[in-house]
Amino acid sequence: MDTQDDVREFLASRRARITPEQAGLPSFGGTRRVAGLRRAEVAMLAGVSPDYYTRLERGNLAGVSDTVLDAIARALQLDDAERSHLYDLARAANTRPRARRRPAKQQVRPGVQSLLDAMTDAPAFVRNGRLDILAANRLGEALYAPAFGTPHRPVNLARFCFLDTGAEDFYPGWEEAANTTVALLRTEAGRDPYDRALTDLVGELATRSDDFRTRWAAHNVRLHHTGVKHFQHPVVGRLDLAFEAMPLPADPGLTLTAYSAQADTPSHDALRVLASWAASGASAERT
Repeated sequence: MDTQDDVREFLASRRARITPEQAGLPSFGGTRRVAGLRRAEVAMLAGVSPDYYTRLERGNLAGVSDTVLDAIARALQLDDAERSHLYDLARAANTRPRARRRPAKQQVRPGVQSLLDAMTDAPAFVRNGRLDILAANRLGEALYAPAFGTPHRPVNLARFCFLDTGAEDFYPGWEEAANTTVALLRTEAGRDPYDRALTDLVGELATRSDDFRTRWAAHNVRLHHTGVKHFQHPVVGRLDLAFEAMPLPADPGLTLTAYSAQADTPSHDALRVLASWAASGASAERT
């Protein structure tokens, strides 16, 4: 990842989406040569000089203070995910790559695997920031049977979403799933632009998928802690499941995601059928 390019494109894309009216600035009519705000207008809103903001938007965040970052975030009306991403980009810009230690191989501790296995009524898995599934319980593997049906290990949800033809059937709202997938990878890239495995994954997906490449260029980011996901499972049909994604404090970079269905709904009944299917061993035979 090129940190300067990421900074430049992220700030420019956020600036382009805000009109003077949205920023509370007077509009004098006429045709503007740039989409959204001008650099000088962002600088004025943030309380910095135009030259200084121009330097920042060109990708030079060296030495930038938290106060200035907060002011820019307010001027650009960044949401929580975008604000965190801006801070991550600044942190990366002020960290020398050679000073970073080589990360240890990510592994799921036996205690975490035992916790997964004890969750017999809820599909659950542990993933890293690249969306590799590093561990799952039986019901989690059954839920993601189409992804686990591929030979590649670890199963990668981004590779499945964009490179597997079955993904559009599995995700009824594939567009939203695709947008979320790329936003999560873009967020992770901001946290660690020197992750070689992530760089390789992004390069592979950008080379092989126009859909991925277009979304990656949008520089959208997202926090993904809770919500509802929709699946069209090949065995039990439609599933609308609430999820909770919980970072594991003892295992930096790993997140445990668990699903549940509201009681007395078709999805709750389908999830019970899925659990029976998983317990029978049929899902293991498919994967």
